[in-house]
Amino acid sequence: QVTLVESGGGLVQAGGSLRLSCAASGRPFSSYAMGWFRQAPGKEREFVAAISRNGGWTNYADSVKGRFTVSRNNGMNTVYLQMNSLKPEDTAVYYCAAAYLGNPALTTREYDYWGQGTQVTVSS
Repeated sequence: QVTLVESGGGLVQAGGSLRLSCAASGRPFSSYAMGWFRQAPGKEREFVAAISRNGGWTNYADSVKGRFTVSRNNGMNTVYLQMNSLKPEDTAVYYCAAAYLGNPALTTREYDYWGQGTQVTVSS
């Protein structure tokens, strides 16, 4: 069991940056691969980025490669999503997710636990 709480969302102009955080509590954080997903109104939840249990491997959606960076600090039980060069199409609710003893997968099915989400709005 793990509880996830996202923070760091807000309103930013196109071209700006935000850093999202996801704080975990419960089981040892290093047991979980972590993913970031986002969902815009009227759209299905889509993959953004993921990171392996020890931080050695990452995956990114093509739409965010070169702009977003996922990282984790297992000592702080926290995963981050640094978002640079933000575009209006990045506007969505962003969710972090945990996969117990898992890999940094691209599909929602792989993840066991989800945070409540944090809103990111990018204006043009």
